[in-house]
Parts: sequence; structure tokens; C-alpha cells
Amino acid sequence: MTNSNEHVELPPKTCSIERLVTVKPDVEKVIAGIKTATRRNGRYADVGEIMELEGHRFVVEKVYSQSLGELTDEHAKQEGFETVEQYKESILSYHPGMPWLPHMRVWVHEFRAVQE
Repeated sequence: MTNSNEHVELPPKTCSIERLVTVKPDVEKVIAGIKTATRRNGRYADVGEIMELEGHRFVVEKVYSQSLGELTDEHAKQEGFETVEQYKESILSYHPGMPWLPHMRVWVHEFRAVQE
């Protein structure tokens, strides 16, 4: 599978799409249309794959790698936060003791609701 934007060969998935968004407040943000992307330390989905959350369906539109240092407030808004700092605080609260390293790379999964 390739990234539709860059036509780069993606490595194998490291987890399943069912584990992409699991934290209740995040699930609620996705369903409300506030959260349109999630960043993970592994690749959880392929482009075109469908994620189901509480009976709602979302299609993955983009999958690409990004460093934490590249994050902007616009990226934080995709995650359902106003600023990178708010997003960072949230992530670090889920992972106590984890350092926030600007060079650390994550996998971005962008998605949208499926219109049925």
C-alpha cells in the first residue's frame, strides 16, 4: 500500500485498525467530527481501511510519517486540541514518564466519516 500523497511504499502495519482510537474522550471527538487524525508510534491502518466506532464508520484517507517537532497548531486541531502544547500534555498524561522528543517519528492516520 502506498501513501496517496507521496507514493511511498509503506511498511507493514504494526497493529490493527481496531486499536487506532480507543480512549473514550478521543472516540467521542471522532464521532463529533472534532478529531480527524490520530498519531501513533506504529502504523495501524492502510489507506481505504474502515474504522468503526460505536456504530459510526470512518475511512482512512492518508497515512504518513511525521516527527513530533514538525507538529503545528493546525495538526493539533486535527487531533481535537487547540494547540500543540495541549496535545502534548494530553499524550504525556496517557504515557507517564515518556519523553517528548522532537526527532521522534510517529505515524499519522487521517480519516473522515463515511457518508452512508
